[in-house]
Amino acid sequence: MLSERRLQVLRAIVQDYVGTEEPVGSKALTERHSLGVSPATVRNDMAALEDEGFIAQPHTSAGRIPTDKGYRLFVDKLAGVKPMSAPERRAIQNFLDGAVDLDDVVARTVRLLAQLTRQVAVVQYPSLTRSTVRHVELLSLAPARVMLVLITDTGRVEQRMVDCPAPFGEASLADLRARLNSRVTGRRFADVPRLVEDLPEAFDVEDRGTVSTVLSTLLETLVEENEERLMIGGTANLTRFGHDFPLTIRPVLEALEEQVVLLKLLGEAGDSGMTVRIGHENAYEGLNSTSVVSVGYGSGGEVVAKLGVVGPTRMDYPGTMGAVRAVARYVGQILAES
Repeated sequence: MLSERRLQVLRAIVQDYVGTEEPVGSKALTERHSLGVSPATVRNDMAALEDEGFIAQPHTSAGRIPTDKGYRLFVDKLAGVKPMSAPERRAIQNFLDGAVDLDDVVARTVRLLAQLTRQVAVVQYPSLTRSTVRHVELLSLAPARVMLVLITDTGRVEQRMVDCPAPFGEASLADLRARLNSRVTGRRFADVPRLVEDLPEAFDVEDRGTVSTVLSTLLETLVEENEERLMIGGTANLTRFGHDFPLTIRPVLEALEEQVVLLKLLGEAGDSGMTVRIGHENAYEGLNSTSVVSVGYGSGGEVVAKLGVVGPTRMDYPGTMGAVRAVARYVGQILAES
């Protein structure tokens, strides 16, 4: 375990390096921070921190910079989440409150996160598998063609065309709509198959084929594998950090184009807690020079997806964590009120 003083020295090194982009020397530390010890003692502490792998010397006769291990200790022990100011909270709320639908909520969230953190923002759409049914609408387009519209509790809307095996009258369609909604409204997607399995038996024999076809389309919509959608924004922010990437920014850009990689970076959507992955903790090699800060969002205590940011390891962790958490909280409120 590091002594409290060496933890203070590490905190000061991280703060100075993030703020100045320059390796930090012992003289600068004693001048900028009230460490209560001589420069010689600080040099000894820095040597000990370097021996244990928390800081490194990028080149001869330079100051020191934090390593991934140093940033990890900083985040775990030293970095409180920086609270957003009242004007910042109002700005977040006003910006997100104007959203008209789920796509607009996600788009605004991406823009807002990228602006607040000056990093790359990634927002996962609410997952269907963790949603409940708000309403199922059935619209007749032709005697044997129906549009099925599924609306979730998070405001997500899915539309499907259903070609029926036989003409289906308006009265029968209204009956199916009413019976279907009475069974599935407010219920979790996982429960829907069990709730509707005997529904065809409530209809005349000649209509049962059409009812079964409509139900099959509904169930397919509930379990579609392409449900995991993401929106990404602020990629241009990375160009401000060119010197933070050892060789080239290309591997980072290539990784950000892979949706599967981004979903893994954000982590399991069921986990609502703040996650910070630093440097080589990211399994994807192209992102070894980046850090990812993510958190779950949702309504009514139910986490439905994740959002977060990707940036260089030389990141303002307290500020970034505070912004990500605040935005997630407001998005959850919007979903709860929608």
